[in-house]
Order: sequence, then C-alpha cells, then structure tokens
Amino acid sequence: MAKLNREEKEIARSFDKGEWKSVKNLKSEKQRYQHYAQAALSKDQRINIRLSSQDLHGVQKRAIEEGIPYQTLIASVLHKYVSGGLTERRA
Repeated sequence: MAKLNREEKEIARSFDKGEWKSVKNLKSEKQRYQHYAQAALSKDQRINIRLSSQDLHGVQKRAIEEGIPYQTLIASVLHKYVSGGLTERRA
C-alpha cells in the first residue's frame, strides 16, 4: 500500500474486508458512466452562471449520489432538456 493516500488506503482496506458488492446491472451501469465520460470529453464551449448557494449545494449532493462531478451533472441535465428528454412534471 505504499504511495497511497489516506483515502486510497481506506478504500483498499474496505475492499480487502469484502465490504464491496457488485452492482446489480453492471452492463447498464458501465454504459451510463461511459456516456458521462463521453459527454465530459466532448465539451467545446464554456459558460458561467450564477446559482443560489442552496441550488448549488443540492446539485453537488445529487452529483455525489450519482458518482459524477457536479458540472457533468449540470451539463447532462441541460442536454436532456434541450434534446426533449426532460418533461415538466404535473402536480
């Protein structure tokens, strides 16, 4: 475990203890993360936006739950919206 930082050592210990479980739909999960990676690498424009602290915190929390960077999540949501993949929920 030489050259590993504290977090990496903890992950390695956890794995060695058998605390990790395989995802249920490995193929679809791989495809999902492959899509995220492709989307992150195909960016050719940059924008700046202002968000409320509350909204930014919420996006960051959701991104952690998804296991992706929050900027990638924002880009994905925007892409889905402009391509018609997001629809408004009726109450």
